[in-house]
Amino acid sequence: MGTSSPLLSIIEMIEAKMVAGLAEAYLADSECYLVDVTVAPDNFIVVEIDHDQAVGIDDCVALSRYIEARLDRDTEDYELEVTSAGLTSPFKTLRQYLKNIGNEVEVLLKSGEKLSGQLKSADDTGFIVTVGRQVKPEGAKRKVTVRTDEAYPYEKIKYTRNIIRFK
Repeated sequence: MGTSSPLLSIIEMIEAKMVAGLAEAYLADSECYLVDVTVAPDNFIVVEIDHDQAVGIDDCVALSRYIEARLDRDTEDYELEVTSAGLTSPFKTLRQYLKNIGNEVEVLLKSGEKLSGQLKSADDTGFIVTVGRQVKPEGAKRKVTVRTDEAYPYEKIKYTRNIIRFK
């Protein structure tokens, strides 16, 4: 007895929390950060990472190798995919909101309302987006665009994501 294996023994299904712990430990000294970990019932593991600039393929490969070296395939069969957050994927972390300040975003509220505007700021509780709304001033013939800063708490948001426009 007494000697512990560097491999993690996994009973039944692999837990996302355990994989997230491995990823966070590896990424602690990196400029990349963990966005999400999902584990499907068939042990298909998806680890999503991001970077304030860009995630390279080498970042994904190195993290994949690190995690694989710590999971025991003899105990539990699994498939592992390490990927970068997509350009138009919904934001899942505060760091993604902070990274995208100044960008045009689309916001879908849980109420079903969809809006777009420029992400102005974000903190632990929510974010502010500058939204242009068409209003018709009293006595005017045409509507004008009025820009206002609107604050939204995260719990009222279904998703927020970048809008990519090609001009």
